[in-house]
Amino acid sequence: MAFLLAEEQEEFRSSIRRFCEEKIAPHAAKADREAAYPWESFKESVKMGLPALGIPEEYGGAGADRVTQAIMAEEVARVCASTCVTLLISQLGMEPVKNWGSEELKKRYLPPVASGEAQASYCLSEADAGSDVASMKTKAVRDGDYYIISGTKYWITNAGISDTYTVFAKTDPQGGHRGISCFVVEADWGVQVTKLEDKLGLRGSPTGEVLFDEVRVPASNMVGKEGQGFFIAMHTLDRTRPMIGAQAVGIAQGALDYATSYMRERHAFGRPIAEFQGLQFMVADMAMRIEAARGLVYRACSIIDAGDPNGQLSSMGAMAKCMASDVAMDVTTDAVQLLGGYGYTKDFPVERFMRDAKITQIYEGTNQIQRLVIARKVLQS
Repeated sequence: MAFLLAEEQEEFRSSIRRFCEEKIAPHAAKADREAAYPWESFKESVKMGLPALGIPEEYGGAGADRVTQAIMAEEVARVCASTCVTLLISQLGMEPVKNWGSEELKKRYLPPVASGEAQASYCLSEADAGSDVASMKTKAVRDGDYYIISGTKYWITNAGISDTYTVFAKTDPQGGHRGISCFVVEADWGVQVTKLEDKLGLRGSPTGEVLFDEVRVPASNMVGKEGQGFFIAMHTLDRTRPMIGAQAVGIAQGALDYATSYMRERHAFGRPIAEFQGLQFMVADMAMRIEAARGLVYRACSIIDAGDPNGQLSSMGAMAKCMASDVAMDVTTDAVQLLGGYGYTKDFPVERFMRDAKITQIYEGTNQIQRLVIARKVLQS
C-alpha cells in the first residue's frame, strides 16, 4: 500500500524540525552527559503544544492523528531521544485512560497531561514479569471503596517525575492473565521511587524501581473492569509500539544526517570522504533502510487511525517497532564508523545516537517477542 503524507503533515514536519533544532538540540548533550531530566526541552515542548497532540480535543488536547504524532516523535528523537521519550511516556500512561477509562477519569487526568502540567508513567514490568506479564506479583486487594496495591514495578520510565502512574496489578492471584486489573495511581498517595538506573542510553530520561507499599487507591480509579488489565495492556502496547518505531527512525535519521554532513567536510587523500564510493554505498544502504522503516511505521500508524478494520494492528505494529529499532541500531553503528575515531568520542553526537538506539530493541516488548507475534500471525494465514 502506497503512503503519502498530506500537505499539512509535510508542513508540520518542517515546522517541528525547525523547533527541535532551535529549542531542543542545544540541551541534548548536557542531558545525556549529566543524566539529568531535560526540563528546558520539556518546557519548550509544552509551549509548542507537543504534549497535547495525542489527547482528544474534548479533554484539552489537539486530537492529532497517529501519523502526525509519529512525525513529532521522529523529529524530536532526531535531535534528542531522551526528550522524545519524555513526551511518549505520558501518552503511553494515558492511553488506557483514553480508551478504557470512565468519563470521570478522562476529565480528571487527560487535561493536565495535555497542558503539560502533569506527566504520567506506565507500570507494567516487574523483575520476573517483563515479557511474561501474567507472572506479575503486584497485587490489588479490595477494601470497601478502595483497593490496596502492594508490589514493586521495574524499568519505569519517568519514575520520580510523573504525577500519575498507570499500574497493572493482580486482583485475582489465581486468575493468570485474566486476574490482572488496571488503576490510575497518583504519586502523592504513597508511590515510592526506590532506585534509579544508571543507563547506557536515554540518560536524560529517568528509569527506576517503583514501590507500592499498601497504597490505597479509590475503586473509581480502576481503568475498565476488574480482570481486564491484561487486555488493556496489550491493546495499549499495540497502539504505542509504532511510536517507538518512530522514535527509532528519528534516531537513525539524526545519525545519518550528522554523518553525511561530516563526510562533506572531512578530507582524506585530497578530497572529501563523501566522494569515496565505498562510503557512498554505506550511506545509500543507511538511507534505504531508514526510508523502509519509516514507511512501515507510518503504515502501522495509519491502521490505528483507521480503527484497525482488518485486525492487522498487532502484527503490523510489531513489524514497525522491530524493523525500525533494528535499523536504528545498524544505522547508528555505521554512523560511528563513518566518523572513524571521532565517532567513538563524546565530542560528536553519533555515539549518543548509537547508545540511545539500543533500548528501542528492548522496551515495549523485546524484538524477539515482536518476532513471535509476527510469526504467529503469518503462520495463521
